[in-house]
Amino acid sequence: MISKNQIKHIKSLQLKKNRINESQFVIEGEKMVNELLLSKMSVKCIFGTKNWIDLNISNLNSIDYHIVSDQELFVISNLKTPNNVLALVNVEISKFDYNNLSGITLVLDDINDPGNLGTIIRLCDWFNVLNIICSRNSVDIFNSKVVQSSMGSLFRVNIYYKDLVKFFSDCPYKRTVYGTFLSGKSIKNVKIDKDAFIIMGNESHGISSSVEFFVDERLNINNVGGKAESLNVASATSILLYQFC
Repeated sequence: MISKNQIKHIKSLQLKKNRINESQFVIEGEKMVNELLLSKMSVKCIFGTKNWIDLNISNLNSIDYHIVSDQELFVISNLKTPNNVLALVNVEISKFDYNNLSGITLVLDDINDPGNLGTIIRLCDWFNVLNIICSRNSVDIFNSKVVQSSMGSLFRVNIYYKDLVKFFSDCPYKRTVYGTFLSGKSIKNVKIDKDAFIIMGNESHGISSSVEFFVDERLNINNVGGKAESLNVASATSILLYQFC
């Protein structure tokens, strides 16, 4: 059974301001919640169907949980087709340290589409890119569409929100900064340094001029067909990470 106040609270977390105020976000679906339970994230509460709770009771330990009907799950879900379980998760922000940015660090300049960001997080998980730096105007990683499209990779990749100009200005060491542009060196002809920053720009406007100032090497993905105007930012990221990781 779920109370009206609990329903109101869960629905309110669809808004970023409420996620910030409550320091909580929502995860839905069996696969996502199973990934959550394997992670180090702090679970506030779980709402699951009786079948799901019965099958997973041994994994819940001291976690607060409630059995809900399919109809109740439908009411609180943000999915068109709810999937047996929903979890409230406490937001925990990792402490940022430049010294922990080993290997390739992906820098995202005003990525607005939640599906793109979720896919990029999943790509970083696949290619073992451990850290993503997002501009402050990028979409919130706890947006429900970001969470769902990351498919659990959100729990394994460190993601920080920074003023990118200050981030690069304050960086205590010199690392090559690569940026993606329609004009630049073909990625086939560039060898990325072991420790480096790669910037991916906004879906419509590319890398902003204030951030472009810090780019050392301009990269380009060959337009073999010659007709498409541009690549989706998540698609471009997948090509770059495959080439360099």
